[in-house]
Amino acid sequence: MKKHLGKIIIGLFVVAFLVLCIILAPITEAVGTLWSLLPPVVAIGLALITKEVYSSLFIGILTGGIVYAASSGTGFEGMFTSVIKEGLISNLADSYNVGILVFLVVLGVIVVLMNKAGGSRAYGEWAASHIKDRRGAALSTFLLGVMIFVDDYFNCLTVGSVMRPVTDKHKVSRAKLAYLIDATAAPICIIAPISSWAAAVSGTVDGVNGISLFISTIPYNLYALLTILMVVFISVTGLDFGPMRKHEENAANGDLFTTRNKVYEDDDQPIRSKGKVIDLILPVVILIILCVLGMIYTGGFFSGTNFIDAFAGCDAAYGLSLGSVAALVVIIIYFICRGVLKFTECMDSIAAGFKQMVPAILILTFAWTLKTMTNHLEAGAYVSGLVQSATAVQILLPVILFMVAVGLAFATGTSWGTFGILIPIVTSVFSTELANVSETGVIPQMVIVCISACLAGAVCGDHCSPISDTTIMASTGAQCDHVNHVSTQMPYAFTVAAVCMVGYLIAGFIQNVFVVLGISVVLMLVVLFAIKFVVGRKKN
Repeated sequence: MKKHLGKIIIGLFVVAFLVLCIILAPITEAVGTLWSLLPPVVAIGLALITKEVYSSLFIGILTGGIVYAASSGTGFEGMFTSVIKEGLISNLADSYNVGILVFLVVLGVIVVLMNKAGGSRAYGEWAASHIKDRRGAALSTFLLGVMIFVDDYFNCLTVGSVMRPVTDKHKVSRAKLAYLIDATAAPICIIAPISSWAAAVSGTVDGVNGISLFISTIPYNLYALLTILMVVFISVTGLDFGPMRKHEENAANGDLFTTRNKVYEDDDQPIRSKGKVIDLILPVVILIILCVLGMIYTGGFFSGTNFIDAFAGCDAAYGLSLGSVAALVVIIIYFICRGVLKFTECMDSIAAGFKQMVPAILILTFAWTLKTMTNHLEAGAYVSGLVQSATAVQILLPVILFMVAVGLAFATGTSWGTFGILIPIVTSVFSTELANVSETGVIPQMVIVCISACLAGAVCGDHCSPISDTTIMASTGAQCDHVNHVSTQMPYAFTVAAVCMVGYLIAGFIQNVFVVLGISVVLMLVVLFAIKFVVGRKKN
């Protein structure tokens, strides 16, 4: 009974949520009501109960189709239209989504090429002589994630590909690797002024310099900053708690996966013994340079736009696809000229790379379709109405916005969509104060705090949502079972979120970044040391 207690609680929550939906509104009025959040609740609940992500996401999609058809009165035909035509087909026909899939597949091909050429093996041997223990492997993963800050997708897949051989050698579990990747993807990008995330945020507020506003929010972005602090702490001290502790104990005994270790197939291609470290480092450098060039190209950099504005106006999916395809061509030529791979071997790697990315493609496609269902049911409008009704108490607004952003991003799996919904609400609440910004040039502190709370909550919810693109990419980069990654990461993310709630509660009363950030950092350290003490007593 105790073993299944968590599953029973999650199941009861899903049932209670359904009953609440029925009580608050009939299904014929589902659009723009609590019903709009039922599909992601069902999908996430089933994923955590069954530990099977494909069927859980698909059942969530069907739930959305049924609710939408019942509310619109279109019957079975409407359900199939919304699920198949407006869901699966539309998302696979969307140019942005296809661009991400192209980038995903090309990166998979590049990883196979590096493995086959012996670059990954050589790098693993080099790292073994320089990185002596699990602590060094974890810190190295964190530092590489910090350095690749331009885009979270790019970060997840590149860091995973490079560090996986190193963490495997030092018996770091795949779940822990996935957490390290995920914790240095969105949390790093959301505080990096030159990133695709900065570009997304800078365009959400009219009449204010977007980049200046984004930079102003960085010190108040408590979730991102405290997550970085937590990653460093657990890497240095070796602290593990929750389900992650079991995964790390198993990894120390040789089991890196704990469960479902064949979700991503091993690359069984022959490896060249004459491969060198440069055969991994140079392809990664080429990929980074060309992807950055591709992003600023789509933003008009080569047409006269300055670098920052080019990033702000870039098409991330097109830029990453353009850069990765160009990098693939250059890398194939490099390996052939080096004599480590033949042309036919390079061509065989294309199919092998695609095959390795099939699980991620399936999960992403289902996740995008589930988001389409929630959009049809106007989940964003429903949450927007709830927030606007709570704006009367401005002192509590930062913590309210943070909690709402966490819930919305967790349910919809999109951080960009979350702050895209909530930031306009903030600007409408403070419209009078923002009207004077063009004259004074000073953005009110309360506005900065509230926007920071939206961004932090969006990243937090996105960080632990099973249907988030970034969470899926982190699982893919680590080649970790997706449900394992989500279940082990949640306690870590919610620990930071709890401290953030206290921080934003203080920020509502004291709009002083040194006080708010200082108290939050001290509280985070106190919580971590307390957890370490409790875990240590249990071990003893």
